This record gives sequence, structure tokens and C-alpha cells, in this order.
Amino acid sequence: MSSKKINVAIVGLGFGAEFIPIYLKHPNANMYAICQRTQSKLDEIGNAFGIEHRYTDYNELLKDPNIDAVHINSPIQSHAEQSIAALRAGKHVACTVPMATTVEECRQIVEAVKQSGKTYMMMETVVYSREFLFVKEMYDKGELGKLQFLRASHQQEMAGWPGYWEGLPPMHYATHCVGPVLALPRAEAEYVSCFGSGRIDENLISKYGSPFAIETCHIKFRNSDLSAEVTRSLFNTARQYRESFDVYGSKKSFEWTQIEHEDSVIHTGENPERVKIPDYAHLLPKEIQSFTTQGVYDSDENQHLSFIQGSGHGGSHPHLVNEFLSALVENREPYPNARQSANITCVGILAHESAMKGGEIIKLPDFTLSK
Repeated sequence: MSSKKINVAIVGLGFGAEFIPIYLKHPNANMYAICQRTQSKLDEIGNAFGIEHRYTDYNELLKDPNIDAVHINSPIQSHAEQSIAALRAGKHVACTVPMATTVEECRQIVEAVKQSGKTYMMMETVVYSREFLFVKEMYDKGELGKLQFLRASHQQEMAGWPGYWEGLPPMHYATHCVGPVLALPRAEAEYVSCFGSGRIDENLISKYGSPFAIETCHIKFRNSDLSAEVTRSLFNTARQYRESFDVYGSKKSFEWTQIEHEDSVIHTGENPERVKIPDYAHLLPKEIQSFTTQGVYDSDENQHLSFIQGSGHGGSHPHLVNEFLSALVENREPYPNARQSANITCVGILAHESAMKGGEIIKLPDFTLSK
């Protein structure tokens, strides 16, 4: 492994603080700086982890010539603006999901990557979860045979989350279910058709003008006979938290467990069997392998809500960090890169647009597709 060190700054210290110990221990990272608007929170985290360089002003952070890369964990409405600013300032960018909230913002990020020559990666947890890595290993070995269909769902109750979540269109935060169905075959979405169903509380509708309790989207893959179906809900739908995907192959199929902490199922013809998903820490540098099976920030009582609800995001956090840093050190594209991230994110944005138009087919823009 290369001994090159990347100076990393983490922006946003709610969910973002989960990643600090991973960067501190990764052999290719120097956990250089942190950024948080509230000085007391900034100092609390900085003191806890011994981080010297601290910023309450993001623009001032971007002026620091020693920072190579920023890892953005701010509220979703800030993702695009902060990503574009960092790329234009000559920084590499890792950004939590979604990439942006509009198709135009996605286009601007892809363009900023081209103009700056810097690297962008959307930090989509599910495509580095142990469940996904298990299915990917089966697929790469040929055990699934020909892929025939993929399905994914992300159902969640967002009551009690920060106010900007209230009434959010379900598909505007769909990367956790869109990501795995595109990532397994490394496919691109060509067009989508989506239906909305049900109705959320009236006081939630006005903020975004989105009435639907559930949105379900069909995705047609480009240059492929494959399609996928994804389902998303955020409010007024009784369901235990679930990030899931099912994969149907000609030889074997994989179905995510219906109830959290139960075992998933592999189907081989008429012979289903429960399977325990192994951990994939062995794919990581030894210094960060322990982070696939434990929370990395603070005590259990103070874990970020997304980490608690998502069962630790399938041990994905150290895999995400390792993919981003490895791509920088090896001078290669990460997965997903800017274009791929835009394709994944725009599926959700355009799916909601389709739902508002009664299921109209909408094509993905050219900038999200390979040449």
C-alpha cells in the first residue's frame, strides 16, 4: 500500500463525527481539520479527538492550501453548493447522500469535476454494506447466473428529524435503494416511471408540495434487458426501518430479510435457505477493520440517529473512507464517481417528477450517462 497521506477536512459534525476515528487510523489519511458552525460543538469534537485545525466558516476552510479533500456531511440542501465550492477551490470531495436536490445542481457538480480535474464521490452507504458486498461476491463468482430483475426499498419514519425533512418527497432521498440496483451490474438508468400512492398529513404537504406517502419507481437500465423497482416512504406509513434490496438471478436469488436482525434468504429453485451475512472487514487495511462492527463515535446513547436506525449502515463507513482515499492515492475514479452519482441521484429527483405527472416516462439527462 502507498504511504501517501491525504489531508482531510470533515464538514458537519453530527453524522460527520462518525468518520473522524476512521480517518485518524487510515494509513493514507491525515485527519487535518473539522468544520462546524457552532463553536462549542466544534471545540468539543476537536478536543475529544485532538484535531488542531478548526473552522466555523466553510469558506475560510476552503482557503486553507493544506487541505486536499473535504468530506461533506451537512444538511442535504447544502450538499451541492458546498461540493461545487470545494471543487472550484481545488479540493477533492466526498459527500454524503444525496448528491444534490435538483437535476441542475447535479449537472453543475459534474461540470465542476471536469473543469477542476478533482475527484468527487457520493458516499452511498448501501453499496459498501456487508449485505451488498456479499451479493456482489456471489455475482462476481457467477453464482447468481444471469441477472433477471432487481428490487430495493427504503422505508423510514422521519418524524422527529430536523424540520427540513418534513414533507420531503420520498424519492428525493432515494439513493439508498437506487444505489444498490445500479451498482451491482454497474448499470446506468436510462429512464424512469414512478407512481405516488396514499397521502401524508396535510401540515406536511405544504412545504414541498408533495402529497404522497409512498413512491414506487421502475427504472429501465441503459443498453440492457434489465429493469428494477424501488420503493420509498418517509411519513405516515407503518413499517419498521428498512434499507433492502432483492436480486433475482437465473441460478440463485437473494432476498433481504423482512424483519431487522433476521437472516436473509437465498433461493435456489425450490430450495430456499436462510443465510448469515459475513462481515467484509478483510477487504480493508487492518488499521480500520474494527470499524465495520462497532460505532465509531461516542457512546451508544449519542450515536447519530441515521446510524441507529440504519443498523450501523451495514459496516459501510470504513469501506467508504477506504474507497475514497484509495481512489485519490491510486489516481483512479471511485465508485460512484460524479457522473455515476448524478445518475443515481437524478433517478430519485426525476421519479418524483414522474409521480407528480401520473407516472410519465422521463429520461435521464445525457450528462449522467457514459459516452
